[in-house]
Amino acid sequence: MDKQQAQRLVQEIFQNPFNRETYTHFLRNLLNEFEPRGTHYNGNLITDAFKTHITQYWRLGKYIDPDNIEMDLLVVEVKSLAKLDRARSALRNFAVNRLKKFGKDCSLIAFYAREDNGQDWRFSFIKIEHEAYKDNQGKVKLKTQLTPAKRSSYLVGIHENSHTAAKQLMPLLIMDYANPKISDIETAFSIEAVTNEFFDQYKGLYIKLAEHLRNQPFFQQGTEKNTIQAVARFAKKLLGQIVFLYFLQKKGWLGVGKNECWGKGSKKFLRERFDLCVAAGDNYYQDFLQFLFYEALAQERQDQAVPSYYSRFDCKIPFLNGGLFEAEYDWENEIIKLPNDIFHNRKKNKAGDTGTGILDVFDRYNFTIKEDEPLEKEVAIDPEMLGKVFENMLEIIERKSKGAYYTPREIVHYMCQESLIHYLDNSLNTYIQKQPHNLLEFAGRDEPFVPQNLIDMTEQDEILVPKTDLEILVRSGHLVRENDQRILNKGEETNTYKFQLPESVRKNAQLIDEKLASIKVCDPAIGSGAFPVGILHEIVNTRLALAQHSGNSQSDYKLKRHAIRESIYGVDIDASAIDIARLRLWLSLIVDEESYDTIQALPNLDYKIIQGDSLLGVNLLFNSRDITRLEEKKKVFFSITNASEKKRLHQEIEDLISEITHSGQDFEFKLYFSEVWHDRDGFDVVIGNPP
Repeated sequence: MDKQQAQRLVQEIFQNPFNRETYTHFLRNLLNEFEPRGTHYNGNLITDAFKTHITQYWRLGKYIDPDNIEMDLLVVEVKSLAKLDRARSALRNFAVNRLKKFGKDCSLIAFYAREDNGQDWRFSFIKIEHEAYKDNQGKVKLKTQLTPAKRSSYLVGIHENSHTAAKQLMPLLIMDYANPKISDIETAFSIEAVTNEFFDQYKGLYIKLAEHLRNQPFFQQGTEKNTIQAVARFAKKLLGQIVFLYFLQKKGWLGVGKNECWGKGSKKFLRERFDLCVAAGDNYYQDFLQFLFYEALAQERQDQAVPSYYSRFDCKIPFLNGGLFEAEYDWENEIIKLPNDIFHNRKKNKAGDTGTGILDVFDRYNFTIKEDEPLEKEVAIDPEMLGKVFENMLEIIERKSKGAYYTPREIVHYMCQESLIHYLDNSLNTYIQKQPHNLLEFAGRDEPFVPQNLIDMTEQDEILVPKTDLEILVRSGHLVRENDQRILNKGEETNTYKFQLPESVRKNAQLIDEKLASIKVCDPAIGSGAFPVGILHEIVNTRLALAQHSGNSQSDYKLKRHAIRESIYGVDIDASAIDIARLRLWLSLIVDEESYDTIQALPNLDYKIIQGDSLLGVNLLFNSRDITRLEEKKKVFFSITNASEKKRLHQEIEDLISEITHSGQDFEFKLYFSEVWHDRDGFDVVIGNPP
């Protein structure tokens, strides 16, 4: 098979609804050969634990690679689109369950939902992870970990693009002379290649956009340095705004019909509107994007029969709030010219792809609003990549001067979990500092000599929840929710199903939940927001793991919004970093927004994620009455949506800060985050990039 044939095959399979026959044909081309099975499982043949998720599945066959490693080939029909999109752990656990039953370590699985006739589906590679250990005889052996599998998936179907899948699966499809190794298949599902390619493309867009803007009168005001800074800020923000909208249209929130519910909007809204602009002889930026940004997305329309209806575009557009789409210039009178070919053209890039415009580049990639987890990755552009783009955009000298370093997501994940474990351990348990057990331990010490019989040895540690139990809760709690809920539904443990959350955690679930609800976390050099977003997910996942025992039944969305309001703080000297960090926190909310009647406005993070130099704090004597007034105003500001009221309140807060600091400009933790010091003497967790 040549490259053109391979590309057509991928497009035929991955840009159409799922079809079992054509999918089987695709596997034969991908793997060259496999042993067919064709076994069908439904009804009572599906394990009880997965009946709420799985309708039926087929075992198409078994593949044996050149190294004699076996791989199962499955097709799984899930109950609904919601299960396909949200029940990621459950579907992964189902795959692991089947692998263990059939005695395999990996599988290729197509997941689809009957609800939309397989229009959107997942092509997944799942592999059980093993951990090396030494047995009693010192021999190295492998054991399956508690969280035993990783899943990597392509988002495919009629709403997706097959560019990435074609590029990464191409080497396997054209390799007719040999069967692929499992390691080759795993490489084809790697996110690193798409990540690096996207960075290069994004940086090219930025350079091209910045070069065009520098020649415009609007930016040629003041010094050359001012021009460079203004151009950089505008170009970065514009690209960030458009990327944000790609995530939004992925949700089906753009271009929704007047009488339709949210989620029914076009998944290609931005491209379709571009085509309409060109057909009408309009300029995409001036006649469409400016109105979309600064009217439709940034202004409330509550006094209408259909509050979110925007008559200029004849569709519903959500009011977002938060500041991402608030104009930083007089857009109705000041002119910034961006020709249409900035967004779409027919030029070829180095790889031979047609189109080097902003829409051309972004349209080639699949977008997912899910943040990747260590066990669950989608081969697509996710919010975490925005952080990597931010660090990648800084030249090496600038990066060093600003301390901007990218921390791999696995390290972020580990550090956030460790921080949460230590916080809970310190909050729940009391450790008594032990006195020395014999007089020899006093040798060389500065403390006065105390005879052994005068030392009080009666004090003991007070351990409410052992640290080892907290480690299970934080690291694995979200993986055992379904198991523990099944036991609660049955009313007792059985020989088959036993609680996997430790007893001490279950008994103290409400108290642990309260500690998590009140935690205060700060990243003093927030960069692109990796650590605050990471610890936000850990807080929410841990509270959800406790939910069936704590009695707290709040949704993911409400738990996230609460954590952003009460727990997450950050500072950075770079304005673009603040933009990206806020954007990622907003995206983390959007992913779990569950209402299809109304979409909640995004919170204002101006006084949660703040631009400032956290190293140059000043010690001021504060008037407690002024601080109380400041805290009350900030609390209201977080959720306010009316544009004029928000502007007025923002100015009042700024005036009050100026009054308290006597017009000083330095950032001060105890002032800007005074509510933390009112509640306790500083933050519970300070986390950030290791360097």
